[in-house]
This record gives sequence, C-alpha cells and structure tokens, in this order.
Amino acid sequence: MVQHRIPESAMSHPNEPGFATLQFYSTAVYPCSYLPGLNARSQVAAPTHLIDTATYSRLVEQGFRRSGLFTYRPHCDNCGACLPIRVDAQRFQRGRTHRKIWARHGRLSARSLPLHWSDEHFDLYRRYQQGRHPGAGMDEDSRTQYTQFLLTSRVETQMVEFRLPTGALQMVAIIDVLETGLSAVYTFFDPETRGSLGTYGVLWQLEQCRSHGLPWLYLGYWIEESRKMSYKSRFQPYQILRNGSWSEPVPDAAAPPAR
Repeated sequence: MVQHRIPESAMSHPNEPGFATLQFYSTAVYPCSYLPGLNARSQVAAPTHLIDTATYSRLVEQGFRRSGLFTYRPHCDNCGACLPIRVDAQRFQRGRTHRKIWARHGRLSARSLPLHWSDEHFDLYRRYQQGRHPGAGMDEDSRTQYTQFLLTSRVETQMVEFRLPTGALQMVAIIDVLETGLSAVYTFFDPETRGSLGTYGVLWQLEQCRSHGLPWLYLGYWIEESRKMSYKSRFQPYQILRNGSWSEPVPDAAAPPAR
C-alpha cells in the first residue's frame, strides 16, 4: 500500500497542464502485490491538501489512483504491467451473464452516505478480507489502517451500502465522484453470499454513471497476467491508458466478449 512507503526523492512533474503547484515523488521499491517475485515502485503526488476533486479528476485521467490521502500511480523499474482501465459507461451493454447477476441481486437497496465509521461496516470488511484474501496481510488490518485506507479523503467520495429487504448488510462500495465519471475505490461484501456480488457492484456503478450522464467508470489498474483482475476486462467497451493515451484494445488483443 502506498501509505506505508516513504517518498525517497523528488521527481520532475509530468507534462500535464495545471499541475504546477504539485510535486511528484518516487517511493522506495517494495514487493509487488500482484506479480510474485517482482518489486514495485509508485509515483506519489503531493502535497495532499492541494489535491481537490477537480485536480484529482485530472490526475485520474493520467493514470493516478487514490488510497486514503495518497494519490499515486505505478512507476516500476522495467515493468509496465499495471495498466489504468476505464469502462465506457454510456456504450456499455449488459451481456447474458451480467443480466443474470443484475436480476439475482435486484432485491438489494442502495443508500449513499458520507464516509463514516461503522462497526457493522468494519466487521463486514474483516470477514471479506479473511474470506477472499486470507494470508495477504489485509485480513489483519487494524481499525486505524481501515480508517486511513477507506474513510480518509479530500475529494468527493461516497460510501454506498447495499442491504437486503431484511436489513442485512451485503456490500459496501467506496466511490470517488470525478468530473468525468466515477472511480471505484474499493468494494467489500459478504463472502458467503453467492452470485457475484462484486460484479453487481460494478454494474450498479455503471448504471449510476449512465443515469448522471458521466462517460467513464474508472476501475483502477488491470494486469493481463493477473487472474484476480481479469473481471475488469469483461465490462466492454473499455479503454486502456498506454503511453499517455487512452484507447480501446485492438480486436485480437481484447478479452472475450461478455456473455
């Protein structure tokens, strides 16, 4: 996680307009969370108090992402596997599998709330980490780490609860509201609930983009070699950021069509 790394040296800022007041730092190397045996490095934008929603929106368009108060993008030595990905919300159409998932969880009610502490949320988060990511370190997250990771933000952020008619909490999604779309920060859900709740969460966010006339849903980073990230390329059409430009993958490199 970026917030556990201390910037080691100042770097020249990227060639993007409007960033004259920001500085960009490189972190020390640390073990890659996605590709075993590799080291990673991040570029961090600072100072954090200058990164408001408008500035963050532009940073996201350049491949940055937020973790708590830290805004970063991959800056690894000799590796470019982490590719920013965004879904064209206005052109997206649910495939057969997506329609089944949407119908299966149609009873869920969604409520948008400001970021706040909730024992119920934290309990769900811990169960999700223990059930879906055991041994990865995040299942040992303390209350402080959870708060810094998900409940700390200087941009416009929503916390969305998804509940059954009985009132049982099924899922929580943390979403940043950008000028050109939504950014899926993190989603956690009941690991014992069947039926692809995580996919439903993405479908719900796409529907929010469509209903508010926002063109893009940003899904963070995609790594072709990572099975955990393969679900992101099933939401089509999508664009990948390479060499500073967003573009849709060529047909022979695209993921199989959503079904």
